[in-house]
Amino acid sequence: MGRSGPVIHIILPTDLVKRDTSWLDFNARVLQEAADPRVPLYERIRFLAIYSSNLDEFYRVRVSSMRQFKKLPKTERRQLFDFRPKRELKTIRKMVHRQQEEFGRIFREEILPQLAEENIHLIHSDEMTENQREFAAKHFDDNIRPHLDLHWLPNEDVEHGERELPFLDNAQLCLAVCLREKEAIEKKEVALVPLPVEACGRFLVLPSPESDPDGYYVIFLDSVVRSNLSRWMERDVDFGYCFKLSRDAELYIDNEFDGDLLRKIEHSLASRDVGLPTRFLYDGDMPNWVLRRLKQVLHLSKYDMIPGARYHNFNDFFSFPQPPDHDHLAFEPLPPLPHPKLEGAESLLGVIQATDILLSFPYQKYDYVPELIREAADHPEVTKIRITLYRVAKQSKVVTNLLYALEKGKQVEAFVEAKARFDEASNLYWGNQMKEAGAYVRYSYPAVKVHTKLLQIYCRTADGDESHYSYIGTGNFNEKTAKLYTDHALLTSRPGIGKDVERVFDLLRGKLILPRCNHLLVAPFNMMDEFLNLIDREIEIAKSGGHAYLFLKMNSLEEETMIRKIREAARAGVEVRMIVRGICRLRPSKRENIQIISIIDRFLEHARIFIFGNGGSERVYMGSADWMNRNLYRRVEVVTPIYDNLIRLELRRIMDIQWRDNQRARVIGTDRLNEYRTTLPGEGHFRAQLDIYDYFKRQLEEA
Repeated sequence: MGRSGPVIHIILPTDLVKRDTSWLDFNARVLQEAADPRVPLYERIRFLAIYSSNLDEFYRVRVSSMRQFKKLPKTERRQLFDFRPKRELKTIRKMVHRQQEEFGRIFREEILPQLAEENIHLIHSDEMTENQREFAAKHFDDNIRPHLDLHWLPNEDVEHGERELPFLDNAQLCLAVCLREKEAIEKKEVALVPLPVEACGRFLVLPSPESDPDGYYVIFLDSVVRSNLSRWMERDVDFGYCFKLSRDAELYIDNEFDGDLLRKIEHSLASRDVGLPTRFLYDGDMPNWVLRRLKQVLHLSKYDMIPGARYHNFNDFFSFPQPPDHDHLAFEPLPPLPHPKLEGAESLLGVIQATDILLSFPYQKYDYVPELIREAADHPEVTKIRITLYRVAKQSKVVTNLLYALEKGKQVEAFVEAKARFDEASNLYWGNQMKEAGAYVRYSYPAVKVHTKLLQIYCRTADGDESHYSYIGTGNFNEKTAKLYTDHALLTSRPGIGKDVERVFDLLRGKLILPRCNHLLVAPFNMMDEFLNLIDREIEIAKSGGHAYLFLKMNSLEEETMIRKIREAARAGVEVRMIVRGICRLRPSKRENIQIISIIDRFLEHARIFIFGNGGSERVYMGSADWMNRNLYRRVEVVTPIYDNLIRLELRRIMDIQWRDNQRARVIGTDRLNEYRTTLPGEGHFRAQLDIYDYFKRQLEEA
């Protein structure tokens, strides 16, 4: 749309929020949970850990990419990007700085005082009693000392200057140790002591002092090491200043960019350094001369340097010790519920043969998934099992039962995504285990990731008939995340869907033919066009005077074509409601017929559900794809229609419950961003995740 008059810097309906800005807005919503007094204290601590972990990954991947792009000549940068990497980095730095200030405020002014109210104390080394000091010293000698290394910063003027500085791993916590000795001060000696968090843990529970026998005292590993440095180094230590280095996870550049752009970037950056530092987080009290030395030796730029408090790596707070008999400090347990049709069934395959089944995690038990594979392994008519594996649990019952199926003589085909960010080691381990056991294992293609969540079981009866049992999910085959992420899985024996799933697996096996599916939406083939057609259908209904609507849920909304189509639909009179957890480049104005909320709560909202009004006969879809460039253009994704009336109704009810949330839902818009929904007088309190759990609980009671 045109503009007139002076330029006003607001987001207009034709504008898109930058992806990285939107992601930081999402992480701000995580930080809101840490600040929310309605959230139990230990859960607030975990939200601080989630925020910290998210930010680490953001710096390793997105920021590292932009840091690399700064190496390109300006002419090439302008050809490749519609943004200026240097300017973007400055914007990111400002946003992160504001968030980090809020992070520190929450921890210092809210978390620590409330821990103290519970008689839980996180203390420094100089706050230990003599008894605690002796306990910590013994723990240091027995458990920490064997894992410590000492490295002196290279300096031509000191005896240790010829020693090579070790490579510091990503997110490695380290102490920069200064000495009190006069000669050491004159020579500006600095020693580096990497903290062995993985081997020793980040926290130590200390004995309670006699003056407070009921108190619960916890100390950082950092402080235990500091208090014993002089004795261990046999030098007069002044202090050990903590820092953390985040490194470029350049392996993932192909997750962020695609096609010709990716090839041009890779060609232009062919000489880029592996593991380039992207963020140096340091104790703000660190002397300037030490900081300068570290900056020089670690080859840091001023854009890498971020001052912080004494302690870093708050993602370690996932394991912050909790005293016994303090259950009120965490969320009330919500144990996964039985599925009314699957629990106690003589045969899971038999139930799926009779009717479609919807599983909803973590509200319902995930056990049925590995049990289904186990039953298939023992079933005499089952000949083959095919599965896609994107993120595999370290202790995977799913893969264990696939190995069992191989022992029972079944064919097993596994399509393993080797580039699932930060889960490569687990995926490759299980892939090798299955391959050695006789499975057909195929790893992902160089340019296309396999992100779809599919399982198919093939049966052949004695008279030669073949049937399929298909599983199409929104989440990974991962028992651990199934307890933390909200996801859905459709189990069906419908022949049409089964045939389409088979075509997708044939594609993954290397069959050079497009999967001409009659039911499934498959990226990067027909999914984009089918979604656009579905929205066009709503536009036609609206223009003819009917009630047209889109009701959509996804993790991220980024792809520009889809956003333009959403706005076109809204202008045509289509009612648009969206639930978007993370990146959302569409930030509607008051003038637009678009409402967007984001829900952050105890479970990670991970499901993708798409509802189209269709003139009163709703069409409901679910699957693995967000509306992002990577999901629609360069990943194998599957979205399935829901044909069973009861399951369509159930998904609609779940979406309605989420839409009425006025406790954990935030508004996404130009005039209101990340504001909690207002609870109107007499409206009642609705918290979607608890309400959905109660919905399934009632369903079970009524069965």
